[in-house]
Amino acid sequence: MSKVNFDTLLDAGVHFGHLKRKWNPNMAPYIRMEKGGIHIIDLHKTSALLETAAAAAKQIAKSGKKILFVATKKQAKDIVADRIQKTSMPYTTERWPGGMLTNFATIRKAVKKMSSIDKLMKEPAYDNLSKRERLQMSRERAKLERNFGSISDLTRLPSALFIVDIVKENIAVAEAKKLNIPVFAMVDTNSNPKDVDFVIPSNDDATKSIALIVDVVATAIEEGLAERKLEREKRASEQAEAENQKKAKAEAAKLAKEEAAKAKEEESKTEEAKA
Repeated sequence: MSKVNFDTLLDAGVHFGHLKRKWNPNMAPYIRMEKGGIHIIDLHKTSALLETAAAAAKQIAKSGKKILFVATKKQAKDIVADRIQKTSMPYTTERWPGGMLTNFATIRKAVKKMSSIDKLMKEPAYDNLSKRERLQMSRERAKLERNFGSISDLTRLPSALFIVDIVKENIAVAEAKKLNIPVFAMVDTNSNPKDVDFVIPSNDDATKSIALIVDVVATAIEEGLAERKLEREKRASEQAEAENQKKAKAEAAKLAKEEAAKAKEEESKTEEAKA
């Protein structure tokens, strides 16, 4: 896994925090200095913590588990949706529905309803519905897709959350905390890092900063998925080889048995001829 260059973080403006008067004192260990009334984040700590977070995310992906990405703020939603789609991980960039985690069964029902509408639209009975009914169904399907389409493959609770801006996504953080689900997050100087398991001190408002941090974590996830695929292929290959060896041994034993029977039969014929 490649390390993030300090200058790359600097160029993306990851170090810019909020105004001093808006800071959260718990962020003090991650702040390097104040400049022009703005807190400057210590990028050396960001780099180290980002590396730790990326390594943990990689292991979660490698184990076949899911990380749910949460980013509903305007600056982050398109960045997260575009990047995370490529990793096959679930994400939510619309309004966080209360109970997404704590009432997961209800959320799954909404996802299943989307599938039911899709199924109905393919059946002959759909053509018998009035134009108004079809329009209502189409609108409901679009709404469900907008809110839950990106989590349709999430059949069980995620193993972790990745959050952009824990102040805005405070409900998601609270639900994860209640269920003991680990939280990875971009934590700005106005946030409380004590609510996060994997803190990434960073500017959570600038698009370049968000794009960089999300890309590093997403790349780590892709590496984990690739390693998982290779290991599964290796196991399948080893299993196939073991099966082939087993078959070869069975064939050899069968052949030896047939040869022994044949030799015994020849010997019996020879003794009869002598008699």
